[in-house]
Amino acid sequence: MKAVFFNQHGGREVLQYGDFPDPIPKPGEILVKLEAAALNHVDLFVREGLPGLEPKLPHILGSDGAGEVVGLGDDVKGWNIGDKVVINANICLEEDEFTRSGQENLCNSWELLGETIRGTNAELISIPAQNVLLRPADFPAGDAAAAALVYLTAWHSLVTKGRLQTGETVLVVGASGGVNSASIQVAKYLGAKVLVVGSSQEKLDYAASLGADELIDRSKEDWSAAAYRLTDKRGVDVVVDNIGTTFPQSMRAARKGGRILNVGRTGGSQVEIDVRYIFGKHLSLIGSTMGTNQDFAEVMQLVFSGKLQPLVDRHYPLADIAQAHDRIERGEQLGKLVLDIA
Repeated sequence: MKAVFFNQHGGREVLQYGDFPDPIPKPGEILVKLEAAALNHVDLFVREGLPGLEPKLPHILGSDGAGEVVGLGDDVKGWNIGDKVVINANICLEEDEFTRSGQENLCNSWELLGETIRGTNAELISIPAQNVLLRPADFPAGDAAAAALVYLTAWHSLVTKGRLQTGETVLVVGASGGVNSASIQVAKYLGAKVLVVGSSQEKLDYAASLGADELIDRSKEDWSAAAYRLTDKRGVDVVVDNIGTTFPQSMRAARKGGRILNVGRTGGSQVEIDVRYIFGKHLSLIGSTMGTNQDFAEVMQLVFSGKLQPLVDRHYPLADIAQAHDRIERGEQLGKLVLDIA
């Protein structure tokens, strides 16, 4: 098969497009011929190298993917050759107390596709049968791939962990990334009022097109103070902060008893926090990674039915993946970047 892989960590120049051995489905696995994949910030982090993370080299990036079933391992039932599917990148390799209670993203043998195990930047992938979901045959593979990880992440964070309620106010820190864009749509679907912080008018206009109610340009004003003002000095119920280094501002923007949700650290891993905000305002800091299989099925049905829209910025051929990485590094994307494979 053709794939994009790297043999050492580094910049975009380490990415190679070429031949790679075809995967063979193990018992319980499904072989998928990929039609599309999509990029996430984690692709850049893994390519550059993360402390303590040592994927087997050569490594194939890619968490998102959609395609067609072309092979079945032993013991796989309920699937047919030719089924159209979308991939759930939330991989659990062994059954344990968490999987038995439906909390697959907490399992002790948890892996993220494309991070610790080889991913979707290839023509073929073999994955556990529980990690594929049937998609309508007429639903575009690129749209399904673009939606999978970000909507699963946003849904689990806002709904399963954050318990967002109709009528609450949500502040999303960042106007154009995949998870933040998905969070805007999920929050609006649930009946919340959404404030968005952005770095440019173009990104704020994009957030408005997704349904954001209030737009805050961080290049022109203190966004935490603006959020406080826009809520009549009450503060927001929920802050979606996946940057990390902005936690101090998020805590100032939150109301007493508010929740701060975090699923990533695109701005950096280390941050200094004044704990007086936490106990003084009775704040809850809630972290989550990916979501459960039930979350995935629920949110993708909303995508398939048109109630949530895939957020596609641009398409690239698989061989041109370095250009897509460059666009993410520059922070120019408005939504997800899709790799066309088939």
